[in-house]
Amino acid sequence: MSGYVHLYTGNGKGKTTAAFGLAVRALCAGKRVYIGQFVKSMKYSETRLEEYFPDQLTIEQLGSGCFLTHTPSEQDQRLATAGLEHCAKLMREGAYDVVIMDELTIALHFKLITVGTVIQALRTRETSIEVVITGRYAPDELIEYADLVTEMQEVKHYYQAGVLSREGIDR
Repeated sequence: MSGYVHLYTGNGKGKTTAAFGLAVRALCAGKRVYIGQFVKSMKYSETRLEEYFPDQLTIEQLGSGCFLTHTPSEQDQRLATAGLEHCAKLMREGAYDVVIMDELTIALHFKLITVGTVIQALRTRETSIEVVITGRYAPDELIEYADLVTEMQEVKHYYQAGVLSREGIDR
């Protein structure tokens, strides 16, 4: 069976949620799933999923946290590069059926890694591996390369009314 590249992008809520939904589907079908989170550096509610699938699921935070409010540091660049190299190695080895690179496009947007390096990692993966990439600001070259692209569009969000992130719903 051939694996495909999914890209969930756009300014709307739900990109990571959609990726985790696909992960749950794959896990319940007996598949092994790896999730590398490129911007997040702490455990959120969804990362507790590892407790329920300890032999099938690995979730790792590959960044130093959210840098959307400040200029990324050299450490952010080193971590993004190392994170992509780690994911590329996992995809070449074929130990997982699904590899999710959460918020990878944020690292691309801030030029911590290049789209060419990402596409090279995708081209050299074991062909049966399903890959999901999430994040805003997906570059055109990655959109062109992906087999499935979904754009989440924000129409309205309660955050604009002052509602903060809620555990179990937004994080």
